[in-house]
Amino acid sequence: MNDRNTLDAAAAASAECGCAPTPVERKALWNRGSISRRGVLGLGALSVVALSAFGVSSGVSAAHAASYPSWDDVQAAMQNEGAKAAEVTRIEGLIQSLTQKVADAQAAAKVAGDEFYVAQQAFFQAVTDAEELQAKADEQAGIADESARKAGQVAAQLYRNGGDDTSLELFFAGSAANADQLLTRLGTMDKLLQYNQSIYDDAVAARNSSQSLSDQAVVARTERDRLQQVAEQKMIAAQQAAQAAQAALDEQAANLTTLQGQLAALKDATATTVAGYQAGVAAREAEEQARREREAAERENGSGGQNGGGGGGGSAPSSSGWARPHGGFKSSDYGPRDSQCGSQGCSSSFHRGVDLANGCGAAIYAAYAGTVDAAFYNGGYGNYIRIQHGGGLATGYAHIDSYAVGYGQWVEAGQVIAYAGNTGGSFGCHLHFEVYENGGTINPQWFMADRGIYF
Repeated sequence: MNDRNTLDAAAAASAECGCAPTPVERKALWNRGSISRRGVLGLGALSVVALSAFGVSSGVSAAHAASYPSWDDVQAAMQNEGAKAAEVTRIEGLIQSLTQKVADAQAAAKVAGDEFYVAQQAFFQAVTDAEELQAKADEQAGIADESARKAGQVAAQLYRNGGDDTSLELFFAGSAANADQLLTRLGTMDKLLQYNQSIYDDAVAARNSSQSLSDQAVVARTERDRLQQVAEQKMIAAQQAAQAAQAALDEQAANLTTLQGQLAALKDATATTVAGYQAGVAAREAEEQARREREAAERENGSGGQNGGGGGGGSAPSSSGWARPHGGFKSSDYGPRDSQCGSQGCSSSFHRGVDLANGCGAAIYAAYAGTVDAAFYNGGYGNYIRIQHGGGLATGYAHIDSYAVGYGQWVEAGQVIAYAGNTGGSFGCHLHFEVYENGGTINPQWFMADRGIYF
């Protein structure tokens, strides 16, 4: 597969719907209850059709597996120079194909992850825009209500003062004292009437402004909902691409060492037997497996257990059932900030999470029980996990170095889900932690503090 095909496949798999959601769809987006992608993608594997968009099967099919040479094939080919040369060419082609498949799948996963990141950030901004417009509309409605209240008070005061009829009675009474009093009262009434007109004008302007802003807010919310659908579609595509890339890696890991051993046996001019190469391949595979298990054990032992690797906090849930997602200190707050730029690009001017720094490789914990509905590379967030907790709540974990859980997995509060890293648009190893309410971000520090967790 060439680069053009890779990009086309990724784009096709994550195409935008380009339409606003129906009321039913909007309700489904905002009132999900216990959210899971089980009904969308399934938990154990992706469909062959979905993965084929990225040029990678969900595993090694029986037909494909049969195309790999056996050691008996190698032994037979070694009896004839022509057959041996053909088998060498065949195995070299298989090795190249495995390598290219991994590269293509990883490239597609990066394209899909970058697209999801852009769509996700656009949705977050749309949420902010809609909320700000509604807040301004509410503010203008409040001004209108207050102006109307003041106008009513002025009118009531005029009524209590007797209005125009009483003023005329005083005027016709002819008394100099009463005339002076009349002029004074008429002057006061004139000012009151002018003031009342001004209040009335302010009330009308504020009410009109409120209505205009409310109309804009409705449009903004519709766009917000559309962008949420786009982001969700691209998230599915990114998850599919990530699993396709992992399938390619698994296929390569399952066959590459054996193919390399078979190739070495065919090219060896000495009297070394095939059995000897088989033993060497088996030994290397066992050594690699032992290394992976040893590293996993060392990483787990070095995670700091309940204390998050040193620096405060840990994975033990509070009485609320929520847990601190990472140890260490808070290095950045939620909210507006100065953009920072580096070799990996520039940070956003609004920080949508809280950064916790506890060193490279320190354990990251699930803040609450739920289902992992995203575990893939996510543009500026780097390696990323999202956990759906139900009731419209979810949490996000970014800049991960490596994963301890996968897509579709149920996790408990305080369970190790990943290890801190410096991936994506990061300027040092840390956890970027986000909390989502109905899809949009909220301040994690305030949210967690309400649940007995402090940063």
